[in-house]
Amino acid sequence: DSSMTIRKADAVWTGGLREGSGELALESGAFRGPYTFKARFEQGKETNPEELLGAAHAGCFTMALTALLSREKIAPTEIRTTAAVHLEQRGGGFEIPKIELTTRAKIAGITAERFAELAADAKANCPVSKALAGVEITLDAALA
Repeated sequence: DSSMTIRKADAVWTGGLREGSGELALESGAFRGPYTFKARFEQGKETNPEELLGAAHAGCFTMALTALLSREKIAPTEIRTTAAVHLEQRGGGFEIPKIELTTRAKIAGITAERFAELAADAKANCPVSKALAGVEITLDAALA
């Protein structure tokens, strides 16, 4: 199917869980970097799956919102989105129960009400939100 796009990322891990380490690499070459247990469950300078998931979600939502604005012939000056990905211990394992999207936009020629409608549409319908259907996704959207 020529309408399907496939994107890849690779993960390599060596050693045990706590003392080992890994590297994550994007097929595009745009990012390659280390990830560790410490960066995921404590504090560390390396990346982790949740941080990358947040980047994917924030980026996808922001592009979806821009697409909706473009359909209405509105070009945003700036849209800034943060995705806060919650990782919680539940039972014997870990879960991502919630992602909080916060977006602030500088856009001329749109009402706060219309912006809120478009932002809610983007949250519900961006491909990453759809892929994360089992996760509670909240949205705090406002014009700056």
